Amino acid sequence: MTTVLTGAWNYPTRVLTGPGRISELASACATAGIKRPLIVTDKGLADQPMVANAQKLLKAAGLTDNVFSDVKGNPTEANLDAGLAVYKAGKHDGVIAFGGGSALDVGKLVAFMAGQTRPVWDFEDIGDWYTRADASKIAPIVAVPTTAGTGSEVGRAAVLTNEKTHEKKIIFHPLLLPKIVIADPELSVGLPPFLTSGTGFDALAHCLEAYSAPGFHPMADGIALEGTRLIAEYLPRAYKDGKDIEARSRMLAAASMGAAAFQKGLGAVHSVSHPVGAFFDTHHGLTNGVMLPYVLAFNRRAIEDKMGLLARVLDLKKPGFDGVMDWLLAFRKELGVPHTLAELGVTEDKVPELAEHAERDPSTGGNPVAMKAKDFEVLIRAAIRGDLGAKS
Repeated sequence: MTTVLTGAWNYPTRVLTGPGRISELASACATAGIKRPLIVTDKGLADQPMVANAQKLLKAAGLTDNVFSDVKGNPTEANLDAGLAVYKAGKHDGVIAFGGGSALDVGKLVAFMAGQTRPVWDFEDIGDWYTRADASKIAPIVAVPTTAGTGSEVGRAAVLTNEKTHEKKIIFHPLLLPKIVIADPELSVGLPPFLTSGTGFDALAHCLEAYSAPGFHPMADGIALEGTRLIAEYLPRAYKDGKDIEARSRMLAAASMGAAAFQKGLGAVHSVSHPVGAFFDTHHGLTNGVMLPYVLAFNRRAIEDKMGLLARVLDLKKPGFDGVMDWLLAFRKELGVPHTLAELGVTEDKVPELAEHAERDPSTGGNPVAMKAKDFEVLIRAAIRGDLGAKS
């Protein structure tokens, strides 16, 4: 086996973390060079006290406090276009992306697309397509995550659903990375258990897939291992007691760590979750949670050695791959994650189409086992039926 010694590494932006740090929102905007911010959030948060407080903080500093909230759970081009219209009408010069992964992604894309003349799909994460953008026209972003899942606050990409093709596309540019992140755990206190679990499993999938991905990136591996350990310890606490500030704080950190780690790569969990979400409008993190054990089992021959170290990091009684699998299945059950895709409404008649989309997904290249559509058909059927015996 040839040892790989080369890689390309990038690490995130400035993060202000801790209870009460939202009070620094106006100064964060000033540091980022934003004088007329637009808050981009989702409908569920728009009328919540935390958004009203953010508006109050901005107004007190003499900044605009306009809000755009027409953002779906699986955001679409129509959501982006509506946000761009509000941004341009208000003559804004930057975005505060405020909320969960969907709001963060749309907020980042509004800032990115405000000065572009090409369609958003021209900037998909393919080769050097990002160089098509006019970087001088990309507005600055301040990110305020309120869930601990996607880690989009420290990412250089955003996910958008193309409703015409039923595909989730990853849009990439280095300047999609927010200038400053405010990670205030008090803002995630009101997240209900269902969403705490779903977003937490998104973070877990990022860590486990990044760690499993091939390539030379020991820093990403280390971050992914510690992120997994934090999730194993603190997600159950946040799930059982949403007011546990320590648990909320550690989960916000783990989410950012997962996103920092997955610059190394993702894999078949996301390859499947993206089309499933596009076709069946499922919660992304929850879908990841369902898929995780099936993908680990499918990839076993390529990742078994790595699972030995993970089992030791998690201090599992049973060593190796089997110990990790037993832990993961019990962890999912404890946190209310369904065992099969069928429980999310996924039907077998869509398997060939889902498999074709999964093969084309950018995440597929990071899977430790090379996969084609026929392999994805086996994997997806296994996840619908609850069969953990599917192997590569």
